[in-house]
Parts: sequence; C-alpha cells; structure tokens
Amino acid sequence: MTHPTFPTIAFAPARRAFLSRSAVLSATAVAMLGGAPLQGFAASHGSEAAANDLAILNVALGLEHEGIAAYQIGAESGLLSKPLLDVAVLFKGHHEGHREVLVQAIETLGGRPVEAAPMATYRDSGKLNVKSIRSAEDILRLAQRLELGAVNAYLGVIPSFGDRNLARVAGTLIADEALHYTALTQALGEPLPQQSMSFGG
Repeated sequence: MTHPTFPTIAFAPARRAFLSRSAVLSATAVAMLGGAPLQGFAASHGSEAAANDLAILNVALGLEHEGIAAYQIGAESGLLSKPLLDVAVLFKGHHEGHREVLVQAIETLGGRPVEAAPMATYRDSGKLNVKSIRSAEDILRLAQRLELGAVNAYLGVIPSFGDRNLARVAGTLIADEALHYTALTQALGEPLPQQSMSFGG
C-alpha cells in the first residue's frame, strides 16, 4: 500500500510565502484588469464576448469553490498526517487565492460571482464521493483528480476568452494547478508522465 509523503518538496515555509504570493498574484491580476475601466474593458471585445468571458469565469469560480471544499474536507477528516495536513492547508490557500482573483475579475466585468454551495452539498456530491474516503491516500487521489480536472478545464477555456488578459490570468492559475497535481502524484508514489504535453488531453 502506498504511504503518501512529500519527501523532496520543501513546503515548510510556504504558508507564509503563499500569503505573500497570493497578494502579489491578486495585485497583478487586478492591475491587468484594472488597467481598463469596466465599460471600456467590456466594450473592448463586445458585450457578447464579455458575457461569454463572465460565464467562463463563473464556471472556473465554481471549480475553485469545489476545490476549496475538498481540501477542507480532507483537512477535517483526521486521516492526514501533520505534513500532509500542512500541504492540504497550503493548497487550499492557493485555491482561495484563485477564488479571490476570479471574484475580482467577475466584478470588474460587472458580473455577479457565483457563491459557494453549503459544505453539506460538497460532502454529498457524487463527484467528490466523500463517503468512499477511508484513508489519506483516498484524500490525495481525490485532490489529484480534481487538480488534473482543473488543469484541463482551464486549458480548454483559454482559447475562448475574448479578452487576452483573462487568458493570461487563467494561464497563471494553471501553473498552480499543475504544481498541485505534480506534488500529489509524487506523494502517491506514482511516476511522472513520460510524455511531454501530458495535460489537456
């Protein structure tokens, strides 16, 4: 049986570093989005394209809410060792940073950010299948599956953004999701992909 660990990735100081990094990411995203006033921003690629961007952003925000809930459930399960719990909390914080960026982007476009569902909804979700979780490995596999899904989802929608600044923001989020997926894959003792361009398939 696999005993999940993170033997070669230094996460210890990352919580504090993440908080700083999140602020930088948010400021960067806001700077990119704030450079154009709302009306000019929407008008720059047409109301239909802006509406499409808003729809994509809200779907992405829904996925981030789901990821945050999954890490919260994992953290509260009592199944994770201290090192794994630290990583789960760290990754949850990353997703909270993503949530912040997406909410600001949606509000900048004049949209209404979709709200998170009650935790009970996520616990009962067939997609998360929380009731099947029996071990730390189960939690890591759930997180790994969600992270891979997020990478592929963002890759799939980037070409659809009418505003290229939003595509850049999505690219930044993909980098975090790929990092999470890789770390979780390593913790599960699984081999890294042997082929290049392994995401987005």
